[in-house]
Amino acid sequence: MKTAIFPGSFDPITNGHLDLIKRASKIFDQLIVVVGENTHKSGMFTANERKQLIQDNIKNLSNVKVTVENELTVDFLHRIHANIIVRGLRNNNDFQYEKDIAQMNSALDHKIETIFMLARPQFEFISSSLLKEIVFFNGDVHKYLPQNVISKMKQKYKRSNE
Repeated sequence: MKTAIFPGSFDPITNGHLDLIKRASKIFDQLIVVVGENTHKSGMFTANERKQLIQDNIKNLSNVKVTVENELTVDFLHRIHANIIVRGLRNNNDFQYEKDIAQMNSALDHKIETIFMLARPQFEFISSSLLKEIVFFNGDVHKYLPQNVISKMKQKYKRSNE
């Protein structure tokens, strides 16, 4: 059985992320979405909230599961006896950043392979950070975020403004 992981902070999960998950789920026998902490960003949602938001949107994908992990990706791969990482690329900046991470993972374990998937054109300009700002100012993001995410974001912003 070919297992791959799709790690990220997913804060929040976007329709671009979901598109990549759906596409990768057709390639691999099992896909594990790994919710982690981004040490460079402060999160809007807790890791468990992000996990739940993702699970709510992938219910129809029987070969995809979601987990929260706080360890090196390489260590997680070793623990589950897998060696494939799926990453999405939106642009040249993503490529350079992801290439460096892929090379580091390969240096840590030469058996690890990173598979890059290109974002579809309608998603290549969106980012979680940009969408958070648009939602904060009540902009329309329904093309880019699942409805459950939009609702939870609005609740979070409402509470912080009270």
